[in-house]
Amino acid sequence: MTKEKSQEEIDKEVAQFRKDLGIKGEQKQAKTDFHEDLNKYSGIKHVIGVVSGKGGVGKSFVTGQLASMMVRAGYKVGILDADITGPSIPKMYGVHGPAYGDDKGSYPIEAADGTKIMSINLLLDDEEAPVIWRGPVIANAVKQFWTDVVWGDLDYLFVDMPPGTGDVPLTVFQSLPVDGVVIVTSPQDLVSLIVKKAYNMASMMHIPVLGIVENYSYMKCPHCGEKLSVFGESHIDEVASSLGLPVLGRLPIDPEYARKEDQGKCYEIEAPFEPITRRILEALG
Repeated sequence: MTKEKSQEEIDKEVAQFRKDLGIKGEQKQAKTDFHEDLNKYSGIKHVIGVVSGKGGVGKSFVTGQLASMMVRAGYKVGILDADITGPSIPKMYGVHGPAYGDDKGSYPIEAADGTKIMSINLLLDDEEAPVIWRGPVIANAVKQFWTDVVWGDLDYLFVDMPPGTGDVPLTVFQSLPVDGVVIVTSPQDLVSLIVKKAYNMASMMHIPVLGIVENYSYMKCPHCGEKLSVFGESHIDEVASSLGLPVLGRLPIDPEYARKEDQGKCYEIEAPFEPITRRILEALG
């Protein structure tokens, strides 16, 4: 088995390599800042990413509900739909394109509750057309939602990211001044692995994790009111404790939620989000 080299040994090897090449002076590591400038006609106080380690956990639902609760609390809110190949935010809010643009940039479309939304679906001629783009093109589109969209003045911009730890989450973490992320998961045996992947990526990018939201946590029996664990018993407390993170909330399975989303009225859903948004506000000071 090869012995792992210490940092001191690695530094010595690098110094010798530089000496052999005739490179003089101390080695300096360039620190690159990848942050992109916000559109000059916009002012955004806080950027919050909503992430998940896998798909199908209701990440967009959580994004919409967080935004709706902030609107109800009197804040100016926007949603940047960074899930380019699977955008669902416009459908949930009942908004359609095309988005208007001028020499200042493109303008988000405002939902009935006042939430400003920008999504690739609002820029396509046919919102049902698939987006068949390679990773760098998708990542560049997300950056343009930051640099070229006239958001105006917002208190909170929520970024609905695609699942996993690929190009788009990396682009968002590097290009946008993200104040923190909320991890969305579900009560399954894979939860530990899923949450830790999302947590580790955020940590590597020096982005604070505000906490975990467990979706599909339970379903209330319509006859007796008992909480039924449809996807098995939750392990979120153990996982959160091992990472030193708070559990922001547990959300039920409710057919009414799906019905409202299908109607494009997700802002009318009365989900138990007030404690979650309160904890986020406390975390951001």
